[in-house]
Amino acid sequence: MNEQFLKKLYSDHRQASRCPSPAHVADVFNRLLGMLFPQVSAETYEHFEDFSSAFRKLEEDFRFLLSKRINRKAEEDESLLQFIFGEMPAIREMLIEDIGAMYDGDPAAKTHTEVVRTYPGFYAIASYRIAHCFTRKNLHLIARIISSNAHSKTGIDIHPSAQIGRHFCIDHGTGIVVGETARIGDHVKIYQGVTLGALSVRKEDASTKRHPDIGDHVVLYAGATILGGKTVVGHHSTIGGNVWLTESVPPHSKIYYQGEGAAARA
Repeated sequence: MNEQFLKKLYSDHRQASRCPSPAHVADVFNRLLGMLFPQVSAETYEHFEDFSSAFRKLEEDFRFLLSKRINRKAEEDESLLQFIFGEMPAIREMLIEDIGAMYDGDPAAKTHTEVVRTYPGFYAIASYRIAHCFTRKNLHLIARIISSNAHSKTGIDIHPSAQIGRHFCIDHGTGIVVGETARIGDHVKIYQGVTLGALSVRKEDASTKRHPDIGDHVVLYAGATILGGKTVVGHHSTIGGNVWLTESVPPHSKIYYQGEGAAARA
């Protein structure tokens, strides 16, 4: 192979080594999730000292990830680490509510443990909530790697910068897309194939509100597509399967598919 080409590849590899690798980020995330929820942990701990030691190792791995970030300021590493781990009690509390929402919302769920161990919705929501924590400190690349890993494992694509409220339920989940500027309220339930997307994908619109707002206590059934940064689904509304929605609907609406892609109001 041409030596000049090899040198170019080597230079690219050297540049990439300054960023956290997706495999390492996914491994650290999975171990963190296992610390928060033993039902998905790959490890068991006979003594508190063993658990504490594993937690310290996890902190060290997070330090390493932070050391690899682009435009790093080394003096910020410890404060970022303290912020991330300081948020974990609140994130765990929110995830426990999400588990309850999925358990309550699915008659097939027998236990909370089943939800944690087997539901792709739990893994996707946990990935989102932890990744969103990183976006709050502008650690966007690490956040995107976490969400991309969840997407590859579950088929659920939630942008870590989206804003999602409490008691969030994803049922089945495959094919769900939640865009960067989407806002979702509390007690929302989303089925498979739902898209909260943008009407425009022009690069010049990157800094604008492109994705819809979903109010509290809304249900979005399978295949519903809701588009646009000015589109608001009012609280306590139901959006039926395969509805294509590009305009706002008031609270307590019931929107259903009427053929030819039209959305009708009940």
